[in-house]
Formats: sequence, structure tokens, C-alpha cells
Amino acid sequence: MTSIPSIPAFFFRLLLMWMLATTLVFAATPLDLPELDALVDYRPKIPLRVYTSDNVLIGEFGQERRDFVAIKDIPLIQKQALLAIEDARFYEHSGVDFKGVARAVIADLTGGLKQGASTITMQVARDFFLTKEKLISRKITEVMLAYKIERTLTKDQILELYMNQVYLGQRAYGFGSAARVYFGKPLKNLSIAQAAMLAGLPQSPSLVNPVVNPQRAKQRQHLVLKRMRELGYITEPQYKQASQENIQVIAEGRSFNNHAQYAAEMVRQAMYAQFKEETYTRGIVVTTTLVQAEQDAAFDAVRRNVMAYDQRHGYRGAEAFITLPTHADERQKLIETTLLKHPASDKLVAAVVTQVIAKSLRAVLANGNVVELTGDGLRWAAAALSPKSAIQLKPGSVIRVVQDSRGRWSISQLPAVAAAFVALNNQTGAYRALVGGFDFNASQFNHVTQAWRQPGSAIKPFIYSAALDKGYSPATLVNDAPLTLSSAETGGQPWTPQNDDDVYDGAITLRTALAQSKNVAAVRLLRAITPQYAHDFLPRFGFEAAKQPLNYTLTLGTGAVTPLQMAGAYSVFANGGFQINPYLIQKVVDTRGTVLFEAKPVVPGQESNRVLDARNAFVTTSMLHEVTISGTGAAASQKLARQDLAGKTGTSSEAFDGWFAGYSGSTVAVAWMGYDDPKSLGGREFGATLALPIWIDFMRVALANKPPYQAPQPAGVSQVQGDWQYDEFQNDKAMRAIDLDFVQLFKEWMSP
Repeated sequence: MTSIPSIPAFFFRLLLMWMLATTLVFAATPLDLPELDALVDYRPKIPLRVYTSDNVLIGEFGQERRDFVAIKDIPLIQKQALLAIEDARFYEHSGVDFKGVARAVIADLTGGLKQGASTITMQVARDFFLTKEKLISRKITEVMLAYKIERTLTKDQILELYMNQVYLGQRAYGFGSAARVYFGKPLKNLSIAQAAMLAGLPQSPSLVNPVVNPQRAKQRQHLVLKRMRELGYITEPQYKQASQENIQVIAEGRSFNNHAQYAAEMVRQAMYAQFKEETYTRGIVVTTTLVQAEQDAAFDAVRRNVMAYDQRHGYRGAEAFITLPTHADERQKLIETTLLKHPASDKLVAAVVTQVIAKSLRAVLANGNVVELTGDGLRWAAAALSPKSAIQLKPGSVIRVVQDSRGRWSISQLPAVAAAFVALNNQTGAYRALVGGFDFNASQFNHVTQAWRQPGSAIKPFIYSAALDKGYSPATLVNDAPLTLSSAETGGQPWTPQNDDDVYDGAITLRTALAQSKNVAAVRLLRAITPQYAHDFLPRFGFEAAKQPLNYTLTLGTGAVTPLQMAGAYSVFANGGFQINPYLIQKVVDTRGTVLFEAKPVVPGQESNRVLDARNAFVTTSMLHEVTISGTGAAASQKLARQDLAGKTGTSSEAFDGWFAGYSGSTVAVAWMGYDDPKSLGGREFGATLALPIWIDFMRVALANKPPYQAPQPAGVSQVQGDWQYDEFQNDKAMRAIDLDFVQLFKEWMSP
């Protein structure tokens, strides 16, 4: 005779609990249950989301990641996958599945597959109203609530609540959010294999998380697929195909385009200023003016050229050093802990050196993989392999490595230099791209809007613009010869300005002087129009007068500007003389689709916004074209093969800052590079080597397939002896020369 196994006390209590719960359902005196308002009027905590103008997610802010998906929009296969593993009789029971409870208890007693006894309705009751304490009283309340929920809501409503509320790991709540977080796609686009993997997460999202534990996640997924096959939800061929599918999940932090984090943070701050804590739960969606392709191009251009600068200036050594334990497990644990403190910066990955032999090096990555660097992969830091080197690499050194498209690893480092880039629509002021620094996660300081730096020669076009309004022209001759300003002129010590290359060309035109960025010629021009006049002229471009010196160094860019100010200022030349107000936020809506804000940009060309004579903008642009064709920015036209570019390089005193500001068509863009704690970028570094390459790389994308742009000639300006001049100044020969000697001046005045 077969003996009946004794029932452990735990299972006896479990059976007793269900008996008691069943009795209470029919009891005359109901429990004091909470109202179901939270379910009837479900308002999930949906985070703030920020998108580009072409609908690419660039930022998400909130403790919980949520994407509410209506039950009608949840794919059938996803619902079937969930029900197969969590509650196969969901549409048959009335809140409590007694057959399921019995099956779970029998499985426990016989050592079979562990099964849950809670229905989806009971889980909804617990998630919304109860704790997860293992108390009989709590379980009884859960059962009673399940019955109440079933009497109040339809099955589809209950399932919709569950599938949008359940936690699925990686801060993702609900299946819509999980599909995006794990697979980077909407729920409707998931394969059977992917749907099954998500369905396996509710039981234990931390243990079967495919990012953290892919092996366990795969095991759980196979169990879901098996149940789906048993229930007839999928065919045998579908089962086999899904079981064999190689699923790729997205690494943490890659569920959105992270190339625009500085812009996303600007939006977050603006939203928080208005909505406070509701910012993170109200489901606000912000559409920015950014263009994804241009934002990606700006991000790549900044990183590529900052890395190029860093490569030019040599390897600085390891980021940190740890003493490696001899015991393998302890060593790996310390390596993992250390690398958590040195997160990846895009493709720059941290690693710990474990072995250095001759001309090769081995290092361990955070995921435990071992990489080997040899030959070209180590050439840049070869000197650091020597025991005599002050920056010697040895076991325990924390380094940076990068992998190329062919899978080859090489040594690198995090750059110490900072950089920024901003591009605007110069007609409306809409941001097209913004990169506030090399790595947002390392520093949230936004150099585009917050960095006040010396503009160097990038300020010169505005001094030349002021001179045009005084009657000078691009053809005006200026004496590019050594100059000393007296104490009477400077108001202090005598001053001898110098050209950067210490080369002086004598009598040259203002066009040539600007193209070649001649410092002495610029000082002579400023002296001719007076520093006061130029200082008063600058605010019309958006510069702050208080941050500009009222002396002769003004024309050499010793004041302070931000890259954003510079972009707005150059826009005045680009758009024919109109001031713009840069704006980033295009539209704001809430989770219900209600429009909370919509930008109303200025109409391009409104005379009420004019701050500069159209002739001035046109003539200055012609001189800035010369800069990119034959001057310090000639690499722009050469590398982009375009003749419609205008811009100016800028290098501040002692090369603390490198700039390039320029435009073509409706796009104006500014690139900057420098150290946060100002110091020289190098004796051979200039705006043309530092910032111009960033600008070129961006414009290559921004101007692709766009025809050359030619600004229309405004009335009142004509060609005189091969260059532009205002009509009213054509006969004023006094405006044809600056600081030429008597013989030169006489010859000029006597010329036709």
C-alpha cells in the first residue's frame, strides 16, 4: 500500500489560508477593503521624455520608465506569452484560480516544477494596494481584493493594468517600456522569442534580467515558449525557431540616443522650473528642434577631433592604479569594483592591466573579457612600457582601450581638454545640434551656454562690420606694419601688438587683413573708428558690453563670450542683419496629448528685428567668404569642395582657446576647444587646427545634397574697383586708406 506523504506545516497553512479566504468571500461581514479609484482612474507615473524634431528619443527622466500601451494595442502574442507562464486560466476564473492553487501545492509536494498560485488579478491587487509580506492576513485581503476587482473591471481592463504596471527590471515598468529598454523597439515589433523573454521577467526581474544574467533569462524564456507550445499558442516550427533565435539586448543606458545629453538636460531644467516634481511623473513629452543626423554628426565631430588633439599631445599614463590580489576570485572582484568607478565614455572602455610582457599588454574589461594589445595598438604609449618611464604601465594600472571596426584593440585615454559645438538655424534661431562637452557623464558643465571664454580673432568681423558703417570698405588699404601705441593712447603702459606669425605685409586691403587675421591691421582699424564706437556697436549682435574691454585689445578678442552668443552673433551676418533668439523646445504635450506649449519662432526677415544694415551683412559675408577661400579657414572650402562658406578662425592669447564660427545657407555653427582651467593648447595650435576640423566634419553632413547658397545683393551697395562699397561713400577718398605714409596716401588719393 502506497503511503501518503505527510503534509509539511507550511503547506498545511497554505491550504488553510485558501480555505479561510474562500469562506470569507461568502461571509456576511465584508472586510474593510480600499476603494479602487487607483485602478478605475489609472494614472501611471510616466517619465519626462525628450525627442529630436524627427522623433528620436534623446532623454528620459524619472525613477520609473513607463510607456502606457492600451490593451487593444498590445500584440496577441505578448498577451499569450504572459498568460502562458503567469495565469493560463485568466479569462476563466473569477479572480482566484483554485485549480491553479491545487496544481501549485501538488507540484510542491511531489517535487515537480515550482508554480505560482497568484492570479494576475491577485497580483494587481497586491501591486496597487498591498505589501509583499508573507502573512495570512495579507493573503486573505489580496484574495478579497481580487474578487472586488473582478466585479468592478473587465478582464481586459485588469490585464491592461497589469501589463502596464508590472516591474520588469532596468527601471522598466510595463511591457511597452521593457520592449524599448531591452530591445530598442516598440512592443508591436517584437518577435515571439523576445515576447517570451519579457513574459518571463515578472516572476523575478532581478534574477532573470537578460542584461544582468542572460543565461538565466534564456532558461526562463525557454520555459515560457514550452508553455506556449503546450497551450497551442504557437506551432512546433515557431517553437523551434523562437528557441534558437539569438536575442541581442541593449546595454544599460543605450535605450535612447545618448548623443544629445546636454540638450536633454537643458530641457529637463526648463520643465522642472515649470512643473517641479510632476516633471518626472506626468508623462510630459518634449519635442526639440534638434535634427538627429546633425546632432549625431556634431557629437562624432567633437569626439573625433578632441581625440585627435589628445593624440597629438601624447600619452599621460594610467587613470589609476590598484594592487592586484594573488587569489583569482579576489582579484576579479577588485577589478570589477574598480572598473565600476571608471565607466565607459562612449567607445572608450576602462580596463585593468594584468600582464605586461616585452611589447605586449593584457588587460581585463568590466565584463571579464581579456584583451591583448600589441604592435600598432600599443605604439602610441610604447614609452610607458619601459620600467624607467615616469608613467610606466604595470599590472594594476587602470587604462582606456578602444576597439576599431575590425575588432582590434588599442590603448587610449580620456582627454583632458574640453570642447563645445552648437549649430542654429540662422533664420529662426532653432537649435539644430548642441554638444556641451566631451562626456556628459563626466561633466555636466554645458560649455555652449555656460563657458565664458576669450573669442580671440573670432571677434574681428564685428569690428570690421562697425568700420563698414563708418564708410570703410573691404578695399580700404591698411598698413600692416609694426605698431606701438603710446601711453596716451592706451591710458596705461605703451603697447606693441603683434601678428601671430610675426610677418608684416605693409599696405594690404581690409579684405586681406581679415582673411589672414592680421592683428596689427585690426588694431589700426579699431584706432580709426575708435574703441568706443566699436564697443557700442557689439551689443546689436547679442554680446554683453560689460564683458568686452573698452580698449584696443577689444579687436583681439580679450573679452568674454559663450559659444551660443557667438552663434547668435554670426547669424546676424548670415541672415541679412536680423537678431535671432535661439530656442530649443518646439512643443510640449502631456500624456493625454494636451499641448502645454508650442514655440512661435519669429518670422524670418521681419524688419522689426533688424539690427544691422542689409548691406553691412552682405559685405561682411563677402569678406568672411574670403577667409574660407584664401585665408586662415581655407581648409573649409578645400575639404568641403564648396565656395559658399563664410566664417572666421579665432585663437585667444597664448592659445588658451581655439574657435571657428561660420555659416552657409540657413545653418550657422560654432566650434570651440580649450581647457576648463585655462592654459595653452600648444604653441602650434590655432583655431584652424583645433575648432575648424570639428566645424568641417559637421558641415559635411549638414550641407550634404544642399545646393550652393548665394545671398542676394541688397540695394545701395556696388562694386568699386573690384570690391564692394556703400554707394554713399564711393567718392570719399579719405575712407580708402588707414595709417599709410604720405607717399602711399597721396598715390591712393590721386588714383581714379
